[in-house]
Amino acid sequence: MSNETKRDVFERALTEWCKLIFKVGGQGEEAYGYCDFDVTISKYEKDYDAALPDNLPVIPKAVGEYINDAKASHYELLDAMAKWTLDQPVFDWIHENSDAFTRAWLDGYEVEVNEP
Repeated sequence: MSNETKRDVFERALTEWCKLIFKVGGQGEEAYGYCDFDVTISKYEKDYDAALPDNLPVIPKAVGEYINDAKASHYELLDAMAKWTLDQPVFDWIHENSDAFTRAWLDGYEVEVNEP
């Protein structure tokens, strides 16, 4: 495994791509650092920066709904985790999966597809 981040790999790929453009004979403006692909590459850089992290936690639908409701009510994370009036299954899941709940609260989440 490498210490490189996904961002490092992406930037390295962009650098290699630009080198390739010049190597194959960019002419005119292309020879001075501009090519038709610059706009596309910039778009992908911005999209990559704005994208959600990979490997979001997968949580039950009821927990996701609770996160949305709690955030809409301006709860802080600790308050949301300590709310004693929750439905028991939601409360139990949060306390049995506190790391996943915290990541879901902070980073976003995916809802379980095949919930019973």
